Amino acid sequence: MKDIARDLGVSISTVSRALKDSPSISSVQKERIQQYAREYNFCPNMIGEALRYSRVKPMKVIGVILPEMVHYFFMSVLSGIEEEARSRGYSVMVAQSNERYDKEVDICNYFYKNKVCGIIVSQAKDTKQYDHFQRLMSNGIPLVFYDRICTGINCSRVVVDDYMGAYTAVSHLIESGCRRIAFYGSPMNMEISKNRYNGYHDALVKYGLKENPDWVRLCDNRTEAEALTPPFC
Repeated sequence: MKDIARDLGVSISTVSRALKDSPSISSVQKERIQQYAREYNFCPNMIGEALRYSRVKPMKVIGVILPEMVHYFFMSVLSGIEEEARSRGYSVMVAQSNERYDKEVDICNYFYKNKVCGIIVSQAKDTKQYDHFQRLMSNGIPLVFYDRICTGINCSRVVVDDYMGAYTAVSHLIESGCRRIAFYGSPMNMEISKNRYNGYHDALVKYGLKENPDWVRLCDNRTEAEALTPPFC
């Protein structure tokens, strides 16, 4: 903006107002400055501008934490977040924890330092401590959990009914004639795993089937499931 002001013989504040399409300067002067900026491919530093006024006008950036970017489900969620955020004038800053608690903590600290106005997160598989989430809340950063939630933090959550999903699926198998039904689940420190297992268990109880502990296995990816499956066949 200093270069534009120098070359056109105007003040920096005039350049700033023109680039923001302010009505406080004449349309002729505004078009002159904007035309010059277009010719020289000038683009305002939006991050710098947001940081400059962050105390009175918070940055419209939402931090999103994914456990894995290669997972179709999480990328579908991210697509929805980006679409909705963009429609409301927000941009999205994305990071993946790689299913690691320590990296999740680092990402939370990074987002906080970069002044995001809120964070949407699905926690890592090995996250069993939640101090990093509580610190964000204590420092005024809104937090929303999706899919993998933390019940120890008082914040908003977006989840499906994992219990009823598992209960309905197992009930359907039993009604179809199945009697030897195995359960493959992720680590039980996650609420979604507990809810799915409880749905599985309660469906067996309802239909008078005894649960076999050998048929309850921990695995939540295709490779592990394929390795576990042959003994049941």
